[in-house]
Order: sequence, then structure tokens, then C-alpha cells
Amino acid sequence: MNPVEFLSVLSSRHCQRAFTSESVPQETLEDILLTAGQAPSSKNTQPWRVAVVSGDKRDNLSKALCAAYDAGEKPQPDYEYSLQPEPEEWRARARACGYSLFQLKGIERKDVEARKAHGRENFTFFGAPVQMIFHLPAGAERGNFLDVGMFMQNVMLGLTAHGLGGCPQFSVAAYADIIRQTLELPPDRWIVSGLALGWPDPDSKVNTFVPERLPLPDFVDWYE
Repeated sequence: MNPVEFLSVLSSRHCQRAFTSESVPQETLEDILLTAGQAPSSKNTQPWRVAVVSGDKRDNLSKALCAAYDAGEKPQPDYEYSLQPEPEEWRARARACGYSLFQLKGIERKDVEARKAHGRENFTFFGAPVQMIFHLPAGAERGNFLDVGMFMQNVMLGLTAHGLGGCPQFSVAAYADIIRQTLELPPDRWIVSGLALGWPDPDSKVNTFVPERLPLPDFVDWYE
């Protein structure tokens, strides 16, 4: 294995937010998912499950989510995503990321309608032809989320290796009841994350957006 080539896949992965309508072959997704299943998990429990949604079902899910968003329905996720309140350094990075993305898209800070339209794009899955929904048993613990996170990362790297792109979406997972109802998932499943995926639109400016990453000394401590 060429380590430089492998590491280039890691470094080139970033969220895509505009896709073409070209379909993704099921065989490609099967290859990615089967390989992603090599992700580590505690005692090989492999707690993850994923729903692959396309075609009419994908459109129906998008319509239901957009209707809830347009009506101002409050999201009700199955779990709290982050510490509350968030540490200030996290908040600062999130603000910087959001402002940079708005600037790239030409959205003014006080343009409420444009900001709302920007948020709505999450629920059209950015035009992606496929939406994955990752879910766990209700009551899953932190370690189970760690396992599914490693599986999701493998999926996203697999997409990158195939020339595809993706964008993980807690925003979608936050409407958990709508997802369960539309996909007929049982109530004892927690919705962890969505993942919009497809062929990135090469002409879309938004796909050039890569948020700033921390330098090594800001997140690594060496002990000898």
C-alpha cells in the first residue's frame, strides 16, 4: 500500500454541498459499505445499521423534512449532539466556519430569508440522489456512538476514493420521528445521522469550501 496515496484520500475528504443528479450505482455503494464494515467496534459488536434511501422514497423523505422546516417545527433529536453550553473555543470555530460559508455564498449576516434558504438545503440533501440514515438501538451508549462514527468515517473515505462526495447531517437526524415514520423504522431505533451523497457538482462554488483545520500543536500532546 502506498501511504502517500492513502493519506491523500484522508486529506482530500471534505463536505460537499452541491451534487449532480447522476445516479450512483448500487454496486458501488455495496462495495463502499461492505468495506466500511471493517471499522473497529468493541468486541466486534458492529452496532450500526444504515438505511440507503433513493428514488421516490428519498423524495418523500425530503418533502416531509422540508415541510417540517418550513412550518417552523422544532427539531427533536434522539440525543444531545454536543456539550451544553459548548466550550467557547468550539463556538468560535463553529462561528468562523458558518461566517466563511455565508461569505462564499454571498449571504449577508442580516439576510434572514437567505439564511433560512441556506438551512433548507439540508433537507433537500443538497440535491444529492442518495441519502443514508445511520441508526442505533434506543438507549445506545457513548461507546456505541464511537463505533458508528468510525463506520461513518470509513463510508465517507470510501466515497472520496470513488470520486463521490458526501456531507454528514445531524440537521436531518434532528427530525427523528419524521425519519422513522417515512422509512417505517421501529420506535426503538435512534437516528444518529444523515449522510447526503452523490457526484459532487464540479461547477458549484460551495464545493470549494474547506474550513480551516487546527495545527498539530493545538490538539496533540506528546509524552515520552
